[in-house]
Amino acid sequence: MAHAPEPKCPVRPGDSCSLCYPGATGPQDCGLVWLVREDPELSAELTRLKAELSA
Repeated sequence: MAHAPEPKCPVRPGDSCSLCYPGATGPQDCGLVWLVREDPELSAELTRLKAELSA
């Protein structure tokens, strides 16, 4: 039997979505993910961290 794909957390690079935001069913409706993507400073910091991890 095939396993369902495990969604990754866009805010914590390398981690799976742990449904840490109350009421979220995954990254697609997570308030924390939305907040980080909408805030220019947080978004820039996340981009920097992802680049640092991939280097």
